[in-house]
Amino acid sequence: MLTIYNTLGREKQPFVAITPGQVRLYVCGMTVYDYCHLGHARVMVAFDVVTRWLRASGYAVEYVRNITDIDDKIIKRAAENNETTTALTSRFITAMNEDAAALGVLPPTHEPRATEFVAPMQAMISTLIERGLAYAADNGDVYYIVHNFVGYGKLSGKSLDELRAGERVEIDQHKRDPLDFVLWKAAKPGEPAWASPWGEGRPGWHIECSAMSEHYLSNHFDIHGGGQDLQFPHHENEIAQSEGAHGCTMANYWMHNGFVRVDNEKMSKSLGNFFTIREVLEKYDAETLRFFIVRAHYRSPLNYSDHHLDDAKQALNRLYTALREVPATVSSIDWTQPQAASFKAAMDDDFNTPEAVAVLFDLANETNKTKSAQTASLLKSLGGLLGLLQNDAVSHLQGATSAVDAEQIEQLIADRVAARKAKNFAEGDRIRQQLLEMGIVLEDTAQGTIWRQS
Repeated sequence: MLTIYNTLGREKQPFVAITPGQVRLYVCGMTVYDYCHLGHARVMVAFDVVTRWLRASGYAVEYVRNITDIDDKIIKRAAENNETTTALTSRFITAMNEDAAALGVLPPTHEPRATEFVAPMQAMISTLIERGLAYAADNGDVYYIVHNFVGYGKLSGKSLDELRAGERVEIDQHKRDPLDFVLWKAAKPGEPAWASPWGEGRPGWHIECSAMSEHYLSNHFDIHGGGQDLQFPHHENEIAQSEGAHGCTMANYWMHNGFVRVDNEKMSKSLGNFFTIREVLEKYDAETLRFFIVRAHYRSPLNYSDHHLDDAKQALNRLYTALREVPATVSSIDWTQPQAASFKAAMDDDFNTPEAVAVLFDLANETNKTKSAQTASLLKSLGGLLGLLQNDAVSHLQGATSAVDAEQIEQLIADRVAARKAKNFAEGDRIRQQLLEMGIVLEDTAQGTIWRQS
């Protein structure tokens, strides 16, 4: 049986769908004012793997990942660029989708934008006011009354007393309580704004996910996911909003992927160790980056460094090398087969991709020994469930060489073969070294010399 680590319960719990055979999943997506970074890559890939495995397990999955296309950072960046917020967000939504596609991330079922759901957000805010859980302040903002929601802090494990004593509490003279958070922001001059019962303004950040998850998945759905940094206050506030408005559980399971670290330090612009997906893909192919993310458990910290990416590249090449000489096709999987059963047990254990990847290496070793097309096909089929090993093996190993580069490499290989036939082994060794300095590794096989990128 599939088990999921539920942040709400702080333990692995058996997964039981609300509706048998169906899973409704909501994941907090990106705020689109810049290119996606490695943290975004991790959340996209992590929940892509979750979705793939749920579907492979027989569930019909309705997957919603929202887009925040209006907030303070967007307004500030658009002003700096002297462009509209719509022009800014449209450009970076296109870039986000390009990055996701490069990483093999399947599109979600729905990808709503916050600006499309202002009216449902206003309706939820009105309901919260009616229920005594929110109030309109004299400055035109609307705030949620945290102390009126019983159970605030149940996701993060924070008590109200701890929160009041903390340094992170925002000071705002218009709030009745420092812990109250904004649902609706009064418009400032020149900002995008919508009409509302409380005056011109725009929604706060937290309310958008409550409104959009309700629209697509109903008041009560199966799984809510996102990065660990969203656990508090974003997800805590979502629970307060949704459960306060509807009087029922919002989501049964809460999943959070771990942070991305760079050389063992948390990635941040202030430390100068901040990398976009596009910057990484200038040095490494997209499947190597995906493999690097997948072979770590989604809840563990992910430590990025060139050394770790180089290691991931070599490891992925070993899997593709096993597929290079053996015909392999994606086919239906016999889950009683020992390696397939081990793969399933790993994935059913809170999506344990490190153990699942270990099974892929067992299959690669067996393929190398037996040259069995059946084993190679199982390797390719199981890899596909992680979004891996679906490219042509030779093309992957030879990399993105141009026609001119490939022609030069083939000519050098032919020159080496000729030198060896003439017993000029020194020249043959020189050519091998020249190719190695070009990043090309040669392998002499019974079928002739083949090459790959190092």
